[in-house]
Amino acid sequence: MPDDIVRKRIRFSGRVQGVGFRYRSTMLATEIGLTGWVKNEYDGSVTMEVQGRENQIDMLIDKLYSSRFISIDDFDSERIDVDYHEGSFNIIGF
Repeated sequence: MPDDIVRKRIRFSGRVQGVGFRYRSTMLATEIGLTGWVKNEYDGSVTMEVQGRENQIDMLIDKLYSSRFISIDDFDSERIDVDYHEGSFNIIGF
């Protein structure tokens, strides 16, 4: 795995549930070449762990911001350890 691969845990708030956020995230992440997962939280937010190059992750976030129906008010992001065995991007949880 290249040295420039990072993994981030991102929590999105706003109108992010019931608007196709997880589906859109999965389609975009796969298209961009990212791995990880996305899930709804009980408080109405969405959590994502996403892995790839920094510019690819930035591209995913930009595309989510410009997606129809999705309205991101804010997001928090932190770098976490890379999962070297992960091979796809999936929806998890409820």
